[in-house]
Amino acid sequence: MIEIELLGYVISLDPTIFLGPGMFLSLVIVLLSGYPVAFCLGGIAVFFSILAITLGVIDPSFVTALPQRIIGIMANFTLLAIPAFIFMGAMLQTSGIAERLLESMGQLLGRIRGGLALAVVLVGSLLAATTGVVAATVTTMGLISLPAMMRAGYDRSLATGVIAASGTLGQIIPPSIVLVVLGDQLGISVGDLFLGSLIPGILMAGSFALYILIISALKPELAPQQNPIDLAPLQIAQLMPIMLPPLGLILLVLGSIFFGIATPTEAGTLGAIGAMGLAAINGGFSRNTLSKVCDETVRTTSMVMAILLGSTAFSLVFRGVNGDELIANVLLNLPGGKVGFMAFSMLMIFFLGFFIDFFEIAFIAVPLLLPAARQLLGPEALLWLGVVIGANLQTSFLTPPFGFALFYLRGVAPKSITTKEIYMGALPFVALQIGVLCLIIIAPALVNWLPNMSWS
Repeated sequence: MIEIELLGYVISLDPTIFLGPGMFLSLVIVLLSGYPVAFCLGGIAVFFSILAITLGVIDPSFVTALPQRIIGIMANFTLLAIPAFIFMGAMLQTSGIAERLLESMGQLLGRIRGGLALAVVLVGSLLAATTGVVAATVTTMGLISLPAMMRAGYDRSLATGVIAASGTLGQIIPPSIVLVVLGDQLGISVGDLFLGSLIPGILMAGSFALYILIISALKPELAPQQNPIDLAPLQIAQLMPIMLPPLGLILLVLGSIFFGIATPTEAGTLGAIGAMGLAAINGGFSRNTLSKVCDETVRTTSMVMAILLGSTAFSLVFRGVNGDELIANVLLNLPGGKVGFMAFSMLMIFFLGFFIDFFEIAFIAVPLLLPAARQLLGPEALLWLGVVIGANLQTSFLTPPFGFALFYLRGVAPKSITTKEIYMGALPFVALQIGVLCLIIIAPALVNWLPNMSWS
């Protein structure tokens, strides 16, 4: 207790009343400054741990638990899947396999009006799922597919909307490092999370494809028909060797997880080795390519792990000053019970998605919501909650005017394409994502059905 004398009266204050909210408020302020998130978390944890020890709120020995937590993170076998999946996606992109796959899908679907846009949805969702990084996928797809769609005479808003929306699909389409991180933070099986997100992911991609087919039929001028003449069997046979190997690799990785043959980490390693093999077969594997892929993998993995270490230090001190109890009490006493909790938490995550990346949200916001979620929703609902969070963030990253995907696409799009056109192109896909998000909230069976089946 801190005693303060004011106007002759001695007032006793419990330091935990202001230390917890002070940590949270300080984090918000520092994050808005643009300073690297990992150092924000770690720096605030150090400052408030010193302050709490000085005020006698926590014992100095309390912070000795941090090394043990870091060792626990280092020993977490599941987290090894992160660099494996990043490497797999980066190799498919850097070696040119993704570009050839997009071109082949465009030729195969060219006789369908809007076929090139359909190819972007398919290839973009696969790449987004393997990398799990919105910036990498949107940028790559923008550089590869946007010029091709412009040459084909596609409407600018439709073209940019398809690319930005496809780049965000990796939030819930397995295999995805987003789901790996969510599984670790929620304490649930990554394999089950992959299974649970499969149907919602297909619904998202399917709704995009259906919209493209409908809008192309209603307004043919938006999506000119590229190849009205059917491809000859020989031409189709020539495209198959380009298309089937990368698609087969994705199915092999997912199948090995779904049927209990391999853990997500083992499957990710299999995918990384398979991606190198495909690159070598297609002539895209070289020392320079391997160097670029390794550099991207190390950079992304280091960023993720640095944030994880910083958030671990922050959460330890935050718990020490009873900040977790304060947050839990607030969430548990929201009006509306479960509905109030879901509304508040989803709105919070949605708006956080405007300003900070998924990894920061997963390591900061999700642990704060977890105790209340366990009590209000039950441990059995955490799988469903993880998929809902992924779908929510996917929508946030695409929503104007702050959606990250729109900024990344703006960075690689020609100056002739206006920001307004990019925003207008994204709006129909935002509406589709909100529709699917509401559907999986209303019908949890869409998430729980596959995990409840026996696959192994």
